[in-house]
Amino acid sequence: MIDIIECGRLKQKPEKADSFGKVFTDYMYVREYADGKWGNGVIRPFDAIELLPCSSVLHYGQAAFEGLKAYRDGRGTVRLFRARDNFARMRTSCDRLCIPPVDADEALDALTALVDLERDWIPVERGTSLYIRPFVFASDESLGVHAAHNYKFIIILSPSGAYYSHGFAPVALKVEREYVRASKGGTGAYKVVGNYAASIKAGELAVRDGYDQVLWLDGGERKYVEEVGSMNIFFVLDGKVVTPALNGTILPGITRDSCIKLLKAKGIPVEERRVDIAEVLDGAKSGALTEIFGTGTAAVISPVDRLGDGGVDYTIGVRGKAGAIAGMLFDTLTGIQTGVIPDEFGWVVKVGK
Repeated sequence: MIDIIECGRLKQKPEKADSFGKVFTDYMYVREYADGKWGNGVIRPFDAIELLPCSSVLHYGQAAFEGLKAYRDGRGTVRLFRARDNFARMRTSCDRLCIPPVDADEALDALTALVDLERDWIPVERGTSLYIRPFVFASDESLGVHAAHNYKFIIILSPSGAYYSHGFAPVALKVEREYVRASKGGTGAYKVVGNYAASIKAGELAVRDGYDQVLWLDGGERKYVEEVGSMNIFFVLDGKVVTPALNGTILPGITRDSCIKLLKAKGIPVEERRVDIAEVLDGAKSGALTEIFGTGTAAVISPVDRLGDGGVDYTIGVRGKAGAIAGMLFDTLTGIQTGVIPDEFGWVVKVGK
């Protein structure tokens, strides 16, 4: 049983969800770890978190998070997409950072209770959703580089529109040759806060140069493609869908996995392997590369129509249009998420009534 401190409606809901991650619902879920165990969680009004200046997370970044979404279908049923997989992945991130893991079933129970309470905040317009951000962080009130003894696990909700302001329109990528996202033995395969802080510099420079995101290369040879921005990346080369194999530096994206399963179910060839950036650029020059798209919870599918490297730009597919495979995956995934297409994979969890 989840305790709920309910105070009625506290804020005015926006008439339309037309931004990402800027508006938050009335309530949040909070659970604390102390004395070697997780205490009972509570759903309480969304409010500030009090942290002392010496709180360990502010100095050493011991924190991890997840991102997932809830939808309402045409019958008003609330649907969570692959939520259990998100909490399972959070456990691996916690293990990497020496954070006591939160039980996945208990976290899912807390989330369903919170989303059920806030179901009226879920937007119904096409391309919108209730974005869900679970996160956990160290809350020791002392300094010292070691695993903390106190933690907070929180879930907040945000009615959101498209991640990119231009929606499903294609984006432009810049091959990043100087900075790297992750290296062997590091935290690249985990959803931890430091990964994102380290990626901001290259992203800002890419935007300055007229691109939307960066295409990351490996940290050793600067030769093999890893991710795009904060998403996984796919290429359509010679009629086959190719994506970098998970190698310990690439996040095992849930949308990535969903796409691979969908492609295989539809009989479309898909390969998980090392992808040399030279192969990508050669394909762009010859026309063998017909599509590029990123995959992630926030944007779902992000098609790419321009790839830049060293001041040279390559057009991918038809400028301004998503490719056929990217479009099919977007329509199929969002269709399953919103109940328009039957869920044959058991990915959806229905909430409450």
